[in-house]
Amino acid sequence: MSLTISLKTAASGLQAAQAGLRTTSDNIANVNTPGYVRKTIDQKPLVVGGMGMGVEVSGVKRITDQYLQMATLSATSDSKRWGTMSEYLDNAQSLFGDPSSANFFFSRMDKIYSAFSAASDDPSSSLLRSQAISNVSDFLSEASRINTHINDLGSTVDAQAKADIDRANDLLAQINRLNSDVSRANLANADASGSENIQSQLIDELSTIMNVQVQQRTQGGVTLRSAEGYLLAGDNAAKLSYNRTDTTSSYVAIEPTGGVGQPQPITISSGDLRGLMDLRDETLPGLSDQLGEFVSRVTEKLNAAHNANAAMPPPTTLTGRNIGTDLQSGIANFTGTSTIAIVDQTTGVVQGTVAIDFDAQTMTPGGSFTGDFLADLNNALGGAATASFSGGQLSITAASGSGVAIDEGTSMKAGRAFSHFFGLNDLVRSSGVTNYETGLKVSDDHGFTPGDVIKFSLSQADGRPLRDISIAMPPAGTMQDLLDTLNASSTGVGLYGTFALDANGKLSFSGNGGGDVRLAIAKDDTKRGTDGASLSQLFGLGVSERSSRAGRFTVDQALISNPMKLALGKLDLTVTPPAASLRPGDGRGALAIADSGDVATGFNAAGELGAVTMTVSRYAAEFGGSIGRRSQAADTRKQSADSVSTEATARRQSVEGVNLDEELVRLTTYQQAFNASARMVQAAKELFDVLTQMI
Repeated sequence: MSLTISLKTAASGLQAAQAGLRTTSDNIANVNTPGYVRKTIDQKPLVVGGMGMGVEVSGVKRITDQYLQMATLSATSDSKRWGTMSEYLDNAQSLFGDPSSANFFFSRMDKIYSAFSAASDDPSSSLLRSQAISNVSDFLSEASRINTHINDLGSTVDAQAKADIDRANDLLAQINRLNSDVSRANLANADASGSENIQSQLIDELSTIMNVQVQQRTQGGVTLRSAEGYLLAGDNAAKLSYNRTDTTSSYVAIEPTGGVGQPQPITISSGDLRGLMDLRDETLPGLSDQLGEFVSRVTEKLNAAHNANAAMPPPTTLTGRNIGTDLQSGIANFTGTSTIAIVDQTTGVVQGTVAIDFDAQTMTPGGSFTGDFLADLNNALGGAATASFSGGQLSITAASGSGVAIDEGTSMKAGRAFSHFFGLNDLVRSSGVTNYETGLKVSDDHGFTPGDVIKFSLSQADGRPLRDISIAMPPAGTMQDLLDTLNASSTGVGLYGTFALDANGKLSFSGNGGGDVRLAIAKDDTKRGTDGASLSQLFGLGVSERSSRAGRFTVDQALISNPMKLALGKLDLTVTPPAASLRPGDGRGALAIADSGDVATGFNAAGELGAVTMTVSRYAAEFGGSIGRRSQAADTRKQSADSVSTEATARRQSVEGVNLDEELVRLTTYQQAFNASARMVQAAKELFDVLTQMI
């Protein structure tokens, strides 16, 4: 019996050495294979009845370090997130042009001011007027082009996010299937390292798309979970979906199995998906919003100067923009004085005036206008001109042979004078609301049609939805009534944030908890009056409304058709007829337009810049710098993540990778063990032969 035991013991040694040689040869063969993890046999003494009977190979295992694996996955995921951000921000930055080039976007603004400065020296020159108008048009066209391309980048980001989700679903399904292969191999004490290596590579790829938690299963394979602990792969593979609309934030959710239940939103904190979602929901819309804020303020100052000017000959009709409210609301809360003058188009002599005192609520001639402003104004004009209000636009038309000019005086509402507020003599027109400082106060009528509904979509900072809330406009009442309705805890947004109206009539939402709540407009069926704007349009609520603002501006077509209608002079009401109040050679208005870039103005918070008061020229420098800083910051964070990833990968490779020197030592050891076991088998055979001969 002892010889039999010795023979079996030697045979087990032969088998163990053979298994070791197989794993060693496989390691050596794959020394240059990407993603290959070296393996070794797991052997232990074979004990039968308390007595040693050789060696047992219990399996083949991969040499891994779970900590280093997770560190590598985390660093790779972060690197991919910031790499994506850096790539798209670099593309966005290039849309503005080379700062050293004459075609740099912000340089076009300086060309506007230079052209009007030149026109002030010779206001009778049609060529100089045309050049000034052309420079304004080029600036606005370039702003629209940039904004369109930024929105196109957003569409590209959306498409890439959808492709990432499709690939993530494919990877989760493959990882889940490989669990079965690994488990079966382990149950049979077979070598599962091939499937485990493939699975590891798939997890590495998945980490570039999204962050996951990896747990090793006792029966072999892995379990993948989201940051919250929801199962992604293991016993079953989850199906992920990318959820978004044009007006709401994006988020990723696990779809219910068999279509039963609701999608479960999950946290995506890193990877390509996080970078794409940040770009889509925050960075690119913020850039569009900031561009819109900048362009709107440039045009505001151009229009402010142009409305304070007058053309010679004065136009027969001045038609304003759609203010988004009714006339009485538009007139409310004005202060100071303004004068409407009817001027002879040939001589420039004033034929009549209507002086409006908003503080005293009077017109001269005419008296009080506390009732119907439009009727009172027409009465004061006395037939020399007529005023009308339709579609949100105020219009004043003089009788034949006469024109209309306006002296802004000291009038002011929400930072704009009378003519400027109504846009009666705008140089730049817009196709929608671009200034959200309405001048409304909490005591003013809200004016929205009772019962009309606006639907808000509230989400967390990372896009995961909180709640959709539909709010009906309250019965006729004040803006305070509207605020109370919006901020109600049970039927409004009060549990998540607060709407507030500032001194200039700008409505804004601030989330509870320091801005951790995002508000989007899912649907808006509200309307202010018959021809007014919706709630979101009037106050600039929601990403969609604000991100399209930069593409709404164009130069007044009448000025493009006839540059001589450009208002480059000033109305002089200090002279008395027959002295002319308007003169063809007056270029003071052109100089005022040229200086408009150096007039301090208030900018609302947009993009990376908070609310500030500065000149548009200074803001242009800050804006241009912020684009470069954001792109550089993303690149810096990518490089930092790359450094961590490189170090973690190197350390992981030192543990998991094949070292030829170590493998050659093992090869020699297994070879010698095999020879020794073979010699033991030979010795046992010889002893058996002797016994046989004796018998």
